[in-house]
Amino acid sequence: MGVVRPAGPLPARVYWVRRVVVLGIPLLLVVLVVWLVAGRGSATPPADASPQDTPSSEPKTEVETPAADDDEDTEDTSGVPPTCTAEVLALAIAATAESFPEGTSPSFTVSITNTGTQPCVVDAGDTQREIVITSGVDRVWSSKDCPVAGNETRTLLLAGGAADESTLAWNRVRSAQGCPADQPTPGAGTYSAAFTLAGATATPVVFGLG
Repeated sequence: MGVVRPAGPLPARVYWVRRVVVLGIPLLLVVLVVWLVAGRGSATPPADASPQDTPSSEPKTEVETPAADDDEDTEDTSGVPPTCTAEVLALAIAATAESFPEGTSPSFTVSITNTGTQPCVVDAGDTQREIVITSGVDRVWSSKDCPVAGNETRTLLLAGGAADESTLAWNRVRSAQGCPADQPTPGAGTYSAAFTLAGATATPVVFGLG
């Protein structure tokens, strides 16, 4: 009965207040400690949150950079046209008549075609191209024996599929290497003209001299 209803000289209300204070102070301390511990834990940021984003962006720049360099190298070398090879050159020669009467100089049309798809360069001057006239096994005349002054070189830039055409006349006089003078005049008969350039060869054309 002493616990439920306190006894003493003071009023009962005073004893109840003392009991509440004695029991409340430890409880308040426990609540305060729990609150401090919980507050410190929530204020600490996660250690692994920010560093994970950094390495993911670095390798992308390293991969893209060399690709741009490769494109620049290609553009620097693409503007230089190569020399035409025999594989892409198609040559043709045609006489302007089937037969040329006495006193008439035979003339021929020669064409050079780039059969490739890319531009190329070829020297079609008299020191590089050659038209040879023969009669059987007899070598009668060659354009290389006595090249015309100023026609030694003739540089052509041929686009893919483009052709160059020119005309050449023969003065009906024999020639030999070194261009010796006083060569005899060939007689009437059947002759053949062949055209070669840069390793390519045209189909020979047959013509007659009257």
